[in-house]
Amino acid sequence: MLLRCESGRTYVDATLGGGGHAMEILKRTAPDGMVIGLDWDEETVSEARKALIPFGERVKIFRENFIHLPQLLKTLKIEEVDGILLDLGLSSFQLEREERGFSFRRGGPLDMRMDQRMDRTAAYLVNHLSPEELEDILFKYGNERWAKRIAKAIAQERDRGPIETTQALGKIVYQTIPRRLQSRKIDPATKTFQALRIRVNDELENLKEILETGWALLKKGGRMCVISFHSLEDRMVKETFRKLEKGGTDGLSPEAVMRVLTKKPIIPSEEEQRKNPRSRSAKLRCAERV
Repeated sequence: MLLRCESGRTYVDATLGGGGHAMEILKRTAPDGMVIGLDWDEETVSEARKALIPFGERVKIFRENFIHLPQLLKTLKIEEVDGILLDLGLSSFQLEREERGFSFRRGGPLDMRMDQRMDRTAAYLVNHLSPEELEDILFKYGNERWAKRIAKAIAQERDRGPIETTQALGKIVYQTIPRRLQSRKIDPATKTFQALRIRVNDELENLKEILETGWALLKKGGRMCVISFHSLEDRMVKETFRKLEKGGTDGLSPEAVMRVLTKKPIIPSEEEQRKNPRSRSAKLRCAERV
């Protein structure tokens, strides 16, 4: 395991989800390894607490955005950790809850907030932004070639009444993209939903911040592992790790502070993809503090 789990060490699972990764780390670091788990989704934090009860005081769980990790560690009086893990994919729990509005395959409100303390929802963006702003979001965060057409269709539809459900938005996308030109590999609504979710949660901005600050929280030899699920995330991880490795005027620090361990991303095997189809787009990159 690239995170190099060993007993007596402290690790951060910065995207705790249902606790699956944290559980594996705790098993591999028995009897006295420790995990600090963060997630800003109240429901997944609740599920993780239940799943990780057997590990007692070896795990500390917080409902928190990972960009606040430096402050959290300071509060815990922990100066450095041995590893940081980021798994940027949605949890099954989030996707399967219709009321969360993440999936176009399930009926539900256009929500998409990972932290329900936030005010802005996908419905707000869809119903209040200008067509030009919507087009920019769909193109920038979803690489949607039909962004202008979809944004215009959304604006026309909301003139007749607010767009409030995942099914309503999905229908607009399906009807807008010419059927003969729709991808056979992914659902036509995938990129639209991805783009809105990323914007609602400021996912790329948050990722940029933790990548540029997280290295300073690692002990020498400590590792940061990031699992991404789309090209925008993977590109940001790759480029940031390279800058941290390079240092100097073109880097993010005066000298090299990280060593990239994965020159190319690690992708799931065919067997892994068969067992878990959602993993097919996953890419793992890792760097070590020097």
